[in-house]
Amino acid sequence: MAFDKELLVALEAAGKASKLIRKEYESFAAVPDAPVDISTHVDKASQELILNILRAAYPNDALCAEESVAGFESVPKSGKRTWVVDPIDGTRGFAKKVGQFSVMIGLLVDGEAVVGVVAEPAQDRTTYAQRGNGCYCAVGDETLTRCRVSKRAPGALVMTQSWAKPGQPSKASEAIKPAKVIETYSGGVKLAQVARGDADVYANTYENFYDWDICAGHVLVVEAGGTVTDLAGRPIVYQAADFSQRKGLLATNGPAHAEVIKKLAGG
Repeated sequence: MAFDKELLVALEAAGKASKLIRKEYESFAAVPDAPVDISTHVDKASQELILNILRAAYPNDALCAEESVAGFESVPKSGKRTWVVDPIDGTRGFAKKVGQFSVMIGLLVDGEAVVGVVAEPAQDRTTYAQRGNGCYCAVGDETLTRCRVSKRAPGALVMTQSWAKPGQPSKASEAIKPAKVIETYSGGVKLAQVARGDADVYANTYENFYDWDICAGHVLVVEAGGTVTDLAGRPIVYQAADFSQRKGLLATNGPAHAEVIKKLAGG
């Protein structure tokens, strides 16, 4: 089944949210020591805008999103068709004004991620995909480009991860020993980097994160030819009772996947 209309609606919502965020970003006072759990009025404004667009287009679909906003309390958060939204993924990157954040909109149908949009407002870049139709990237008004994962071998991997403390490599990087490490605040950006071939591996080793942290980006990597599983190599399962993910996530270019799983397991 094609999801052309759903993708267009998601792109519209992400585009309008990006425009709102860019305007707010210009005047936002930077918070140099922004905490991990920071949330801003822009997060809520972005989410409200997105949910209103999705609700108007698909009034019977469930809406699962990170923030709590008024007016959507009675809308189901899970169902056969569920939109999964992170209005600003990497809010620390927004609050610190380092440009590392994204808008993430995904669609689950029968628990499978079938549409994904990751928009990066500061870069005016959008990476998107729908099941069975490939992954694409648009930057501003430039020509649309098809995204494909890299072909780098396990011995020359570029790894993307969250920012580590200076002088304290992450456990994942110590295990994988990549040739290069890229750091960013947004999980959506990390998954888009793997899909575009800018990075080869992203290992989310947090003990707990949520569906909205990965759903949209999951589709990008798969449609670009990569592989996405939990840290043990099993399929990602969405829509737990609390929408949590407790088994981690590993996204790679494919050829490196088995070797990275082995390294992360201590093998």
